[in-house]
Amino acid sequence: MFSFRKPPVFSSTLFDENGFYQAFLKDLKNCQKELVVESPYLTASRMESLYPIFEKLIQNGVKVAIITRDPIDHEDEYMRHQATNEILNCQEIGINMVLLKGFHHRKLAIIDRNILYEGSLNILSQTKSLEVMRRIEDRSLALEMLNFLKLGKIL
Repeated sequence: MFSFRKPPVFSSTLFDENGFYQAFLKDLKNCQKELVVESPYLTASRMESLYPIFEKLIQNGVKVAIITRDPIDHEDEYMRHQATNEILNCQEIGINMVLLKGFHHRKLAIIDRNILYEGSLNILSQTKSLEVMRRIEDRSLALEMLNFLKLGKIL
């Protein structure tokens, strides 16, 4: 006997590097409980624009976690130094920092376990590159990603 599963129904929107941050910042302003951002690179210029939003989220009781590459794994000394400084700044404002070894390269964000961004854009460092990010508004898919990557334990 065959069983057919009904495909999930969810909302999905594609963004390039020009439209991503406008949508992402709007979602961050509506974040109520938790934010997970996974980005292998951190740059001072990009983080400078995000710190005020992260600080406000933390002041409002939102749990914020950033998963990034351990600076030791950056081959470039300047990137290693910059990432270390940004990690220390994040910890100072209350962001839970998780450093992964082994040339981490995933790019995603999960907002309130309901919105999932995934794609090629380094959320915490992007400047000039051509990228794509998909925004999916679906609790089951956001939870699937959290569980698949075992990220629930960090919050």
